[in-house]
Amino acid sequence: MAYVGSAAPSPVCIFCEARDSADDAGRLVVRRGRHAFVILNAFPYAAGHVMVALNRHVARVEDATADELAEVFALVQDAARALRTEYRADGLNIGLNQGRVAGAGIEDHLHVHVVPRWGGDSNFMAVVGDTRVLPEALPTTYERLRKHLGA
Repeated sequence: MAYVGSAAPSPVCIFCEARDSADDAGRLVVRRGRHAFVILNAFPYAAGHVMVALNRHVARVEDATADELAEVFALVQDAARALRTEYRADGLNIGLNQGRVAGAGIEDHLHVHVVPRWGGDSNFMAVVGDTRVLPEALPTTYERLRKHLGA
């Protein structure tokens, strides 16, 4: 709870910071592509929760190019395979939220969430109890997914 409670809005774009950093492990960047990259969610709903973000700072899907979106969803496919293999996910929540009213935590930089799910998991805790249950530290998640997604 201390970790989750320490979250504060960033005055800069976390995706642009990660994109521009040379410290992939420190920024939780699991894989980089030409137009997009895979990054762990620092405040995940489940172990293995990743996001695929565009390199270019655009907010809306209609502002992205076809090539950018093609790579985003190719990386989503790779992340889905990695989560099913490494975490034996029974299912996945895959989606993007555009605008605050649609649930976007970061409105200005387009990104897609890929969240593993299991039968009987406790993801409802965030909704009914304002609590998150994470069985794994982020550095462990990073290493586990980097085996499958590192390039």
